[in-house]
Amino acid sequence: MTQNATTPSPDMLYLSSRPALPVLAEVAVSFAVLVTKWTVRQRTRQALRQLPPELLKDVGLTREEARHQGTLPFWRP
Repeated sequence: MTQNATTPSPDMLYLSSRPALPVLAEVAVSFAVLVTKWTVRQRTRQALRQLPPELLKDVGLTREEARHQGTLPFWRP
């Protein structure tokens, strides 16, 4: 069962009715999200460097493109 796009879900209503987080908590959450994003990016790039040629072909990348993407620092998108 899907909900209509104009009807907010009960979870969203709960979240939107809650008071805003204190500034320090917002900073902490933002930092945690950023570190998580960087960690996922680093792991993904490491896995990309290790893919065999047939799997790279499946995702539409050449070895050079995979090598380039795999060598980017974790903070660069």
